[in-house]
Amino acid sequence: MSTNGAQSSPGYSMGPHTLRVPMELFALNRRRLCEALRPRVPDGAVVLLQGGDEVPLYCTDVSYNEFKQEAFFQWLCGVQEVGCFVALRVSDGRCVVFVPRLPAEYAVWMGKLRTLEEFKSKYAVEETAFVDEIPAVLQSLGATELLVLRGVNSDSGLTCKAASFDGIDKFKVDYSTLHPIISECRVIKTPLELEVIRYVVRVSSEAHVRVMKSVVPGMMEYQAEAVFRHYVYQHGGCRHVSYTCICCSGNNGAVLHYGHGGAPNDCGVMDGDMCLFDMGANYYGYASDITCSFPVNGKFTADQRLIYNAVLKANLAVMNAAKPGVSWVDMHRLANRVMLGEMAAGGLLKGDVDDMLKAGLGAVFQPHGLGHFMGLDVHDVGGYLDKDPPRPTEPGVSKLRTARVLQPGMVLTIEPGCYFVDHLLDAALADPVKSKFLVADQIARFRNFGGVRIEDDVLITETGCEDLTKVPRSVEEIEKTMKEKEGGVEIPSHITKVKHGLPSNWHH
Repeated sequence: MSTNGAQSSPGYSMGPHTLRVPMELFALNRRRLCEALRPRVPDGAVVLLQGGDEVPLYCTDVSYNEFKQEAFFQWLCGVQEVGCFVALRVSDGRCVVFVPRLPAEYAVWMGKLRTLEEFKSKYAVEETAFVDEIPAVLQSLGATELLVLRGVNSDSGLTCKAASFDGIDKFKVDYSTLHPIISECRVIKTPLELEVIRYVVRVSSEAHVRVMKSVVPGMMEYQAEAVFRHYVYQHGGCRHVSYTCICCSGNNGAVLHYGHGGAPNDCGVMDGDMCLFDMGANYYGYASDITCSFPVNGKFTADQRLIYNAVLKANLAVMNAAKPGVSWVDMHRLANRVMLGEMAAGGLLKGDVDDMLKAGLGAVFQPHGLGHFMGLDVHDVGGYLDKDPPRPTEPGVSKLRTARVLQPGMVLTIEPGCYFVDHLLDAALADPVKSKFLVADQIARFRNFGGVRIEDDVLITETGCEDLTKVPRSVEEIEKTMKEKEGGVEIPSHITKVKHGLPSNWHH
């Protein structure tokens, strides 16, 4: 890992205890993009991307959370400031960063204004200029055609914001070429990108272990979230998390994206429940995404062990099978096959596993896809580009965020899960095809169980799959780790002694 110290080349870090990210990472990204574009675009083509702007909190003069740069822009130049643009001449890779021309009084509120030369040095680019100089600078670059970003994100369904500036109508603009090519570049990570991803996954892994050692019956879900967020910022310099933290306990574990505004990790963590904590830190834009499931009291019951081991075996089966040339769709089906087989062996299901898969039973217990690309977005781009296999249509598999064949350099999550969702169980029990596989009285025992998800961040290598996540995974490892308590959240005695009169949302 790189260390922060006396460095001659520009780079980013959050202090001597954190990873130093060299600006060469972004220079390499620019070279890769130019190489991919040159055979497809005319001489004089210039890529133009627009960075992010701060978003006001409704009608107030306060911004919505801390600013986080737009991911395509970040990938190309690493610029952190708001309101910027970047131009990249495809023929030779010359890069120009444009920054806003700010009034002098800005310095009173926001600090000293950097000069253009200081921006040039900070980001190691060939040229810097002000945003109001974009037309003149593009002319000096010999721009005959602007390649701007417009494409649909296959996860959100939203369209990328194409760069726009006063005077763009004087240029020929190509809105279609850039998006699929830059997205494909982002799918395959460089060694420098992988160093950042390894770092943020390691920090997040350590934070999950700290949470395991801190959880005690009677605390609140948000207190576990606070332990995680404190650790990744204090010890890893990670100001951001990559998504809303999902801190479920008990039946909340059956809510896939728990933690939203209507259920903000606000329930009590009770003795006998399972925790499902899905949290990932973010460092200089790069994401991590890890889920750990474990019993609140540190000791698995027989039922908890049954479901947990079914999910773990599915996770490990994919980990052992994932390699270049393998279809991600086949990996999803493998996970379902293993998990359903283990549930049948445990007495919850009956019948032939192949028939269960044909009936779509996997989607009853795992209604989401096996995993997704990860990089500068937690659900990273490139899942369904036009050249790739289309989205499958069968139940459960249709939720996959990509159907691609695996390649070296891809980073994905492997996250099988098993959940007991009332309305899905009710529908399956009422279905004449699915119900014949369900042992109804055994399934009833798992009502209010919640769920188990085991999510690892992995790299596809030349020969297989490398797990970047470093957390306890076996039942035995988890139980051993949870015995090593590390200053868990202190629960006031007036809460631990209360038997009645708790707020209605304190438990599930």
